[in-house]
Amino acid sequence: MAPDQIKIGIDTLAETYLRYHDGIETLAPDENETIDAIIASMTRESETTAARYGHAVRASHAKVSGVVTGELQVPDDLPPELKQGLFAKGGTYPVIVRFAQGPGELLKDSVSTHRGMAIKVLGVAGEKLPGHGAETQDFVLATGPVFPNPDAKGFLGSMKQLEAGTKAPEAVKAAVSGTARALDTVVKAVTGESSPLLDFFGHEPLHPLAEPYYSQAALRYGDHIAKIAAFPASTKQQALAGETLHPGEDPDAFRHAVTAFFAGDAAVFEIRAQLCTNLNDMPVEDASKRWDEAASPYRTVARLILPTQDSQSEARTRYANDVLSFRPAHSLAAHRPLGSLMRARLKTYQALSSFRHGRNRTPETEPTAIAQVPA
Repeated sequence: MAPDQIKIGIDTLAETYLRYHDGIETLAPDENETIDAIIASMTRESETTAARYGHAVRASHAKVSGVVTGELQVPDDLPPELKQGLFAKGGTYPVIVRFAQGPGELLKDSVSTHRGMAIKVLGVAGEKLPGHGAETQDFVLATGPVFPNPDAKGFLGSMKQLEAGTKAPEAVKAAVSGTARALDTVVKAVTGESSPLLDFFGHEPLHPLAEPYYSQAALRYGDHIAKIAAFPASTKQQALAGETLHPGEDPDAFRHAVTAFFAGDAAVFEIRAQLCTNLNDMPVEDASKRWDEAASPYRTVARLILPTQDSQSEARTRYANDVLSFRPAHSLAAHRPLGSLMRARLKTYQALSSFRHGRNRTPETEPTAIAQVPA
């Protein structure tokens, strides 16, 4: 193929993806009031758990199953449409990664709900979102390709139920989790896909290092719009795919599984981006709608390498719980979170982090080097 034909092919491919512009988002008239109500509800939930534990914990993803360090390797030969923002040029970045359960409570793992993977990339230069002065980029991911609620107003309805359920006995929460998981099994058998809502409350107790994690909602991807995901890539991780843990027998099954894995093996995740082709089929304001992977597949933009290490030392766990903060607002302007749910997260994560650090009397600080993470 002649060079001019190659260039035409590249240009045509790039044109299939929607170009980012400042009018991409559509704000609801009462959105600020909705977000304020979310913050109020989650703060009340945090007050309840702080009184229970004598110590403020995260309002979501409170129970850490592992904190590890490693590096993000960005290749230098990405195609133009993927060569954006953090991934605009090849290089290697130090990272801190936290794996955690979904609830804002320190529950036994028999309450098996959705789970999270948060990535903090260090040494990231470039224009940041207002209020973020550190050279870090966070990607806050969770199991499931979509969020169970479409927008902030939908999440507020769910949050009120979660707030009310915070005071329920743990046995009730375990029963709800098990029922949701059983119902979701039926849904998958009939439709071929999991129910996002049932999965949120009753996620299968799979190995935390053997399943993918998703941004669920959209973000700016330089000149384009995308969703981001992390997919297990090592042979050992892929061999664990589908393996069910037994949290009924071990209340800390997820932590023990992560600790055992990193004691002898390195984990590798492929970081992939799914580019938006149009807002009708791939909306940014509805985080509950799955983007068609046939129309726009997830494509690898980096590799996350997490070597063998102690993922659960006492000092490291204390650092993760009391100092570290992962937020969508810790971002390059080129990766600004988009859509109603993400706009809610931008404000809510800030407010709840301030509550947690203030209640615990620990300063909010961003790490500048991996050496700051305890061994």
